[in-house]
Amino acid sequence: MNTQKIFKVVGLGEILWDLFPEGKLLGGAPANFTYHINVLGNQGLTVSSVGSDELGREILDTLQKLGIAIDYIQINRKAATGTVRVTIAAIGEPSFSICPEGTAWDHIAWTEKLEQLAAETNGLCFGSLAQRAPESRETIRRFIRSMADHALRIFDVNLRQSYYSSSILSESLELCSVVKLNNQELPIVLALLGFKSMEDEEHDCRLLLKAFALDLVCLTRGAEGSIMLSRNEVVVHPGIKVEIRDTVGAGDGFTAVLAHHLLKKSPLNRVSEAANRYGAWIAGRAGATPEANSAILKEVV
Repeated sequence: MNTQKIFKVVGLGEILWDLFPEGKLLGGAPANFTYHINVLGNQGLTVSSVGSDELGREILDTLQKLGIAIDYIQINRKAATGTVRVTIAAIGEPSFSICPEGTAWDHIAWTEKLEQLAAETNGLCFGSLAQRAPESRETIRRFIRSMADHALRIFDVNLRQSYYSSSILSESLELCSVVKLNNQELPIVLALLGFKSMEDEEHDCRLLLKAFALDLVCLTRGAEGSIMLSRNEVVVHPGIKVEIRDTVGAGDGFTAVLAHHLLKKSPLNRVSEAANRYGAWIAGRAGATPEANSAILKEVV
């Protein structure tokens, strides 16, 4: 009998259509994260906003088909559903062209319903992109402040185009308990915060850990794996070789496994192995939300 505890975990921020040359796919890091949280056996909930347009209705239909509840997807009758144009380089790395500010997910409104959800939430993942506009930024921050003190709060930095600033980064780091970023983002974040990089990833991660009194810094390094650094432990993973199809959503799956095992209070080496294995598995498949099979779930759950 499966006795695994089911955690209530929220992905809060942008939801949109990724527009690939061959067609559109559901996108937005919080929605991808929530999908994978559900796949891992938890209750994943997406908090975002879509327009009252055809693209918005298609997002709601797609979420339901993926088994993601739409109870906390707001419908904005004045702003359009967001889109991002995505192109994939030969090595599988995506590049993004994000719609201008003013789309529905820029206007996630604070409500009593969200206040109640925040109080019940075991874990949250939020990023920098959805904080580009004042309304969604304020909702994200109110949600975090309404959570229990012991709840897991992951800031997935996820820098996109110019939609970030030193104030967004510093205030988000003050509000989170765990930060996850990649090795390309690390020097940018340090420079914006006024830290001097020593070009030593472990040292640079420790700067963030100490400066913001974090529980964990997680640095992903693409094919070279990750570094996870807590107050008293460092776990370096060399990465898992895989034939890359595309890396869209691989980081979000990695973060979902990270959240899952941190909530389970798994040892850090187990967190690291499971997250790297799942992220690599996603990178070997098309799209951000591939259907997981029993073999990969047995390895990562």
